[in-house]
Amino acid sequence: RQAAGLRVEEAPERPGGGAAEVPGQLQALYEYLERKEETTDWLAKLHAIGRATGLSTRSATYRTLDAGGRLERYEIVLPASGTYTQVRDFLKRALADIPVLSLDQVSLKREERGGRTVQAELRLSLHRVKQ
Repeated sequence: RQAAGLRVEEAPERPGGGAAEVPGQLQALYEYLERKEETTDWLAKLHAIGRATGLSTRSATYRTLDAGGRLERYEIVLPASGTYTQVRDFLKRALADIPVLSLDQVSLKREERGGRTVQAELRLSLHRVKQ
């Protein structure tokens, strides 16, 4: 099909695909998010990653949000300061080491022109299956 000068290809039909696969994929997601670690374990790991990367973190705010169904989302707002490289390394390592963590938003602000330190506000979420 063609719309507004763009060519849109239709996805080929997949045999055995469609709605029948959704319950299996959803179950696989639940199994992936069902971890033995508690929220406090993940928070301790996040704090350790901050120390290891040299990122200075202040008190964070936390709240549990119902994500619907069997899932819950534990939202973390983490103010931090450090170099851009430290913030980037922290996020890279945290997302690699904590498989149930997602990055929702990053805000960066440089306090002084030409300065190396940035003030960051990181919004992260831990995704969990309700107990």
